[in-house]
Amino acid sequence: MGSRRQERVGELIREEISELIRREVRDPRLTGVISVTEVVTSPDLRHAQVYVSVMGTEEEKMQVEKGLAAASGFIRRNLGERLSLRYTPELSFHRDDSIERGSRLLQIIKEVTPNDTTDKADKS
Repeated sequence: MGSRRQERVGELIREEISELIRREVRDPRLTGVISVTEVVTSPDLRHAQVYVSVMGTEEEKMQVEKGLAAASGFIRRNLGERLSLRYTPELSFHRDDSIERGSRLLQIIKEVTPNDTTDKADKS
């Protein structure tokens, strides 16, 4: 677990990157449901691992990864303008499939849980 400052800076970066992807980046590969789920910064705040969840096919996910890699310089420059940090961190983007795994898990639970619609009063 990082320091409180690392966590605050990571959250700030997460919010700004989400906003930049949604409103500023003009890459057609970066459309659809893209969520920046977490940003983990190094102790010196010079590096940031950006975790991104993408809903879609494997091909769409790969296109988003390529789009993020292409836009990383633009995103980093804009972060530097928006945030008052001594150093703008180097960004590395990583896929986060946890939301998708959670959704799949909920679907499995729904399928295996008996659907009890009978009135419980009838059983007595």
